Amino acid sequence: MKQWINVIGGGLAGSEAAYYLAAHGQPVRLWEMRPHQMTPVHKSGELAELVCSNSFKSELPDTAQGLLKQEMKLLGSLLLRVAEDCRVPAGAALAVDRERFARAVSAELAARTEISLVREEFTAIPGDEICIVATGPLTSDALAEHIACLHGEDNLSFFDAVAPTVAADSLDMDVIYRAARYDKGSDDYLNCPMDKEQYEAFHAALVAADEIEGHSVDKKLFFQGCMPVEFIARSGLDSLRYGPLRPVGLIDPRSGQRPWAVLQLRQENREGSLWGMVGFQTRIRWKEQQRIFRMIPGLERAEFVRYGVMHRNTFINAPRVLHGTLQSRLYPNLFFAGQLCGVEGYMESAASGILAAVNALRHRRGQELVTLPETSMLGALLRYISTENRHFQPMNANFGLLAGEGTKTKNKKERYRVYAESALQAMNSFVGSI
Repeated sequence: MKQWINVIGGGLAGSEAAYYLAAHGQPVRLWEMRPHQMTPVHKSGELAELVCSNSFKSELPDTAQGLLKQEMKLLGSLLLRVAEDCRVPAGAALAVDRERFARAVSAELAARTEISLVREEFTAIPGDEICIVATGPLTSDALAEHIACLHGEDNLSFFDAVAPTVAADSLDMDVIYRAARYDKGSDDYLNCPMDKEQYEAFHAALVAADEIEGHSVDKKLFFQGCMPVEFIARSGLDSLRYGPLRPVGLIDPRSGQRPWAVLQLRQENREGSLWGMVGFQTRIRWKEQQRIFRMIPGLERAEFVRYGVMHRNTFINAPRVLHGTLQSRLYPNLFFAGQLCGVEGYMESAASGILAAVNALRHRRGQELVTLPETSMLGALLRYISTENRHFQPMNANFGLLAGEGTKTKNKKERYRVYAESALQAMNSFVGSI
């Protein structure tokens, strides 16, 4: 009789977890409720479908995101390998054609004979089976309530917002120009310039926009990394110019001048036919989005193939619920991974899925569970989410989580280089020990 490990959720974390287990010969039941039961933002039943940006952020080795990717490669990440085959131009960032990426991950997992894909909603966790819960921020109500009951803790929640996507052939390229900020890297982004009058008219319309209202108790639960653009606008006339419409380093080659404000568009598929509005997560009603965003120069006739949407995200109070191994403090057979456990971001979610799988497999084999070295980026992140914190909020990978020898160096770039070297040495040693 097979001793299954259940992986609940076929997103980024669940896909990484299932792949790791399968690659080590462990039979896996991978549970995914889509397409029979959809979420407010998913569009397909593919595994590892990206629902927000198509960018996995920077690949530069002296950045937190670049370091995290190097650590994931050492851990044998499936998603990074697939992303390389599905990438689209994005300067120093790793961005992918989201549809190709999801199809490729789905095909990789379908090819593994160790994985049995179950297309059903998972609503209750059995106490006698090992489970990795990686259902993400859109965990179904039934399972979320079950998890809350198991641990005696109410789930925390925040709102997340998705930016609109426009069709390339509807853009006015007589107005829009290609440029890299400060001419660093290749000119992979499209830039929509605004003068002062255009910006102030746009700002006024955005502030007055008709938006979809949330429940009154949710209004203070926005995660800062996904603040709706209209909320930013309401904090002051120039708030967008210091945020998503920051014009510095983006000289318009036609005028030789820096615009008053600039909206950037990022390529979203390999063909370059779809472009996302960078930093424009929103909860404005769809008709209002079309009206207001067409005020931006170059977007006057924009075709919106994907409007911005707002949805409620859920995460557990990880410092009270989890060990640093991602094992439940109360239920030894239960592990958590992905955004549900309080990491924020695509790569952070995927990476946590690998460690959850490492420890679920060790638990199956009767081996001692392991924690990552705290000098690694992923180790520092998981230390953060599993350490007591009265005001716990989801966290991205960042160098602020690390401390060590590099703190003696005042030069930030040099300090980050030292952090990265130390992190990769520690991760190499960890991988060699498991």
